[in-house]
Order: sequence, then structure tokens, then C-alpha cells
Amino acid sequence: MNDRHSPRQVIFAAATVLLVAVLAAAFLYPKADGSLVLLDAESGEEFSRYPVRYGDGFSIGFIHSVNKSPVTDYYEIRRDGIYVVKTVYYGFGAGVQTELEGGETLEYGDDGSMIVSGFNRKMDNLIYFVGTVSDHTLTVRRREISLRGLCGRNAMVRIVFEPGDAKATGK
Repeated sequence: MNDRHSPRQVIFAAATVLLVAVLAAAFLYPKADGSLVLLDAESGEEFSRYPVRYGDGFSIGFIHSVNKSPVTDYYEIRRDGIYVVKTVYYGFGAGVQTELEGGETLEYGDDGSMIVSGFNRKMDNLIYFVGTVSDHTLTVRRREISLRGLCGRNAMVRIVFEPGDAKATGK
């Protein structure tokens, strides 16, 4: 029995493995349309960036400082920027929406949440003040990032979309 493989078989096997790896990478990590960039709102220093595609969503979750219940704001990447699309919260308090505007809807979740959607509002200046008591969590492409851990307590974080080649730092 001969255990040796011909050079042609070895090259074919190596090419097959390489092709499978390239296809898997393209499927698992599709080319980004740009980057979601987190900046220090005061200095402009970049904290991190994450590759995103048009149509991708991301969210920021936190505990409301007044009513102490969870709030999650949902956004979508579009060709001309970041749009807020809905917010989910569990209790009323200062700074929580109490009235609907044109095109907005209110639904109640099975868990008792209030879901306001239909904003379709471009966010040219999206800034979060990272809390000292509770963290803010960015969820982008199924990855959760602690803004307190990344940016520090009391940081003013500006979130922008930069179209073009994405260079993820993912700090």
C-alpha cells in the first residue's frame, strides 16, 4: 500500500482548503460598507471603530438614571448616516418619551416593555454620556461592548458612521 500522494493531489488538496477558507471568511465577515466610529465628543479622540454594512442595526442599552429601569435605543446604518428607528423602555421618567409624534407607534412587549418605533430620524449628532452608576452597552453585529470599559466613566461618546473601507480596531 502506497501512502505517498502525488504532487498534483497535494496541490489540489491545498487549493481546496484555501478556497473553502476564503469562502468561509467572505460569508462570515462580509465586506463592510464603512465603520461605526466611537469618538470622545470633546477631544475627537477615537475610542474604537467597527465594520458595518448599509442596513445593519446597532443598539445602545443602559439603565435609566431616574426610573432605574432598562432602556435600549435602536439605530440603523443608511447611506447618508445613522437613523434612530425605535426605543424600548419599561418605565416613565424624565427624558423618556411620553407622547407620540407623526408616524410613531407604541406597542407593548410580552415582558411589559413599551416599544416606540417609526422615528425614521437621522442622528447627525449622536452622543451618549456614559454613566457612573450603570454602564452603557453598544451591541453591533452581535457583539456587546461595554462603553464604560472602552471609554471610561463620565465619557461623552459621539457615534458616527464613516462610509468607505472599514478598519476595525474593536478595542
